[in-house]
Amino acid sequence: MLNKILLVCVLFTAGSSLTCKWMDKDFQIYSKASLALLKTMKKHSKNSTDEFELDDAAAFPNELYKHASEESRVERLRFVAHVLGEIDALFEQDQTHASWSASSAEDFLNIISQQADAVRSCVGKHKHHLKNQRKMSLYFKRLSRHVLEHMGHSADAWELVREEIQLHLHRVHILATS
Repeated sequence: MLNKILLVCVLFTAGSSLTCKWMDKDFQIYSKASLALLKTMKKHSKNSTDEFELDDAAAFPNELYKHASEESRVERLRFVAHVLGEIDALFEQDQTHASWSASSAEDFLNIISQQADAVRSCVGKHKHHLKNQRKMSLYFKRLSRHVLEHMGHSADAWELVREEIQLHLHRVHILATS
């Protein structure tokens, strides 16, 4: 009986470490690909966001990233998976008026959703959400309402969102690789 329990523990541990090896190499490849694609989407943008500014309600949540950076590696990765899931949900919205091509948006969504799924599989399912994750969800809802909906999902709105997401992807990369 003890041998069976040990075997199950060894297999579970081996499976977990195999899954998490994705973080060592593939996460960085996906991370760089998503950032490169966002930069390409910028090149296709004819809009300048200089005259537009995010209001305080949708200001970048630096404090949430600071708190997440102080958590354990597993909790940081859960936060990363959560942020990637929020980005995925945000980019599922109407992009009809965005200045980038539909194929660029689809490629970006594919990369982000694959990345989120892989990070989730690395850290496993977790029933309760950290306070930071709830606050991050509220931030993304405000970003959706105060920018996309308020500006009618316009090209300018999407360019503001693209710039914000680029900041998130940089911060997510730092959290996941530290």
